[in-house]
Amino acid sequence: MPPSSARIRPSRSPSPSPRARARPSTEGGGAGLEAIQPLGRRNRHCAECAAGPLALLVRADGAPHCLDCADLGHLVFLPRGDTALTRRAREASSLSVVVVRRNRRRRRYERQGVLVEEAALALAERRCLADADARARRRERDAARRAAEDVRFTAAFAAEIRTLFPSCPAERAERIAAHASRRGSGRVGRSAAGRALDAAAVTAAVRAAVRHDDSDYDALLMAGVQRAEARRRVRGVVDGVLDGWREARTPRTPRWPGRAEPRT
Repeated sequence: MPPSSARIRPSRSPSPSPRARARPSTEGGGAGLEAIQPLGRRNRHCAECAAGPLALLVRADGAPHCLDCADLGHLVFLPRGDTALTRRAREASSLSVVVVRRNRRRRRYERQGVLVEEAALALAERRCLADADARARRRERDAARRAAEDVRFTAAFAAEIRTLFPSCPAERAERIAAHASRRGSGRVGRSAAGRALDAAAVTAAVRAAVRHDDSDYDALLMAGVQRAEARRRVRGVVDGVLDGWREARTPRTPRWPGRAEPRT
């Protein structure tokens, strides 16, 4: 739970007016009222009072406005990270604003926290303190349950790799499965197709592992070669390894020393 000193307290203004409530942001891709954390050091100033640079702004009529001019200056900022506190603060606040920031790499807006009424935040903090022990125990139980689920899923993913690639060494299949299925990684093993053990998703995970471990792909990237071109150059090596792993091993009949061959 963030301490009170960590909150960002915009300057206070009168209670939100109907005009402010009718100002939903057109940025961020979400519904309802949104405030934006500007990126970089761009000199953003309020279109009404010229205050700035702004740490938070609200878009209205295509122009940035400070929280005071948007009739939101009485709200306090609650950073993301505590789900229970955020949920309770929003439930207790008659007005809340989602704070978003542009992620350039992913080309989307991502939530950074919420603006809520100070009294609502104080009430939510008291409620969270009252049942903190119970929620901690529940988190421990949930963590143990997820860990057990991850172990079972990783084993199933490794088994599917061995089904699709019978000649893949068992240790290698387990290592690929553990990497691809790591919770929260965003890798193919955690996708909907990966969780369903779809053959294409499993093959994609194996291909990626071979590309990094059995070819010069990483060295090409470090040399400045574009990703698509690097993949094209190593495709033959990767396909060769996969084709070899697809072939089922032929079991050999053991021959004991000194044992005569059967006569026909």
